[in-house]
Amino acid sequence: MSLVGRSPLLDAFQKGLVTPDVKRLAARGALGLRVREQLQVFVWLTRDADADVAALASATIDAMPREGLAALLGLPDVSDEIRAFYGARGFAIGGGPLPAAPLDDMVFDTAPDDLPEVPDADADPAADAHDGDIRGAAIARLSVVDRIKLAMRGTREQRTVLVRDPNRMVAAAVLSSPKLTDSEIEAFARMANVSEDVLRVIGLNRQWTKSYAVVLGLARNPKTPLAVSMSFVPRLNERDLKHLSLDRNVAEGLRLAARKLLTAGQERRR
Repeated sequence: MSLVGRSPLLDAFQKGLVTPDVKRLAARGALGLRVREQLQVFVWLTRDADADVAALASATIDAMPREGLAALLGLPDVSDEIRAFYGARGFAIGGGPLPAAPLDDMVFDTAPDDLPEVPDADADPAADAHDGDIRGAAIARLSVVDRIKLAMRGTREQRTVLVRDPNRMVAAAVLSSPKLTDSEIEAFARMANVSEDVLRVIGLNRQWTKSYAVVLGLARNPKTPLAVSMSFVPRLNERDLKHLSLDRNVAEGLRLAARKLLTAGQERRR
């Protein structure tokens, strides 16, 4: 799943919105970020006002295996800031074979097995709705850090629960997960029980909104911020415009915009 641009979690690090315990997790390289994002986060964390966080990030960098990183650091789309930072720490820049996987598919994770244990339907296909409620309650009882771990590195079912989490950082982690799939984004776009922030992030992502299913889901979702949903109306086909123009669950301005486009289309065909 390509994000095309910065993930919500990376933005949170840059803006200083990340809590100290999540910073420490990232400083250990145990958050499960994409390699490109983890390299950037290390740069910020070594400059953190918390000396313990800065020291931990620095120690993790020093322990990193250097084989393979030279080729990654030499890629043209790696920022000058990152190249300068790692070059100053003695990392070779460029040269050596590139890994077979695309850079955006590569995950940096020093603790892949460090996940909280919660019931999961993936292990029991016959689980009923009551079991699903139990699983959701078990996840809700976890600490924020453990919920973020699951959001980044857990299962599809766990992400479906966590994208509705009231903690913004947890929901942001779901949308930043390297394991996230196109079908999950399509499902999130239709969900009326996620926050407006989640729908806004999806709606502003150019890669995700290449999908007509995502655009339609956002346009028809009453929780989507109006400015976002209005931007997708011109992309809807006639059938979906008609449905939207009659949908009492969406904002009146959205219905009017759909009717206007329908009328314009009918007049062009005369």
